[in-house]
Amino acid sequence: MEEVLEQEKTSLGTIKIANQVVAIIAGLAASEVEGVAGMSGGLAGGIAELLGRKDLTKGVKVEVGEKEAAVDLYIAVNFGVRIPDVAIQVQENVKRAIETMTGLKVVEVNVHVQGVVFPQEAKEEETAGRVR
Repeated sequence: MEEVLEQEKTSLGTIKIANQVVAIIAGLAASEVEGVAGMSGGLAGGIAELLGRKDLTKGVKVEVGEKEAAVDLYIAVNFGVRIPDVAIQVQENVKRAIETMTGLKVVEVNVHVQGVVFPQEAKEEETAGRVR
């Protein structure tokens, strides 16, 4: 059963936002920040990408209440960036995106830097493919 947030009751009915929607917003907002090489996911995320389905919630864990949300993000950064600066930008971008789009108050955005991507690795990933 999909978890949903019961956000607001209006004169026309109830507005519900799925937790996965909040996770997608967080993942996209984090990946927009310059210096973020990508979201760090587990084995399942890698398999989904190989099969052609991009998992927009990869590397994102959310806890959503009735009025508040907390987010944990697992990212990889590009080599040479100042990691604290990138992490702060990720926090600010994710908080702003979730609050603007959902009306939830974001109480925390925890950024877990799980790796560094070097320029050579990035080029190899771009050119690597199964079929030529």
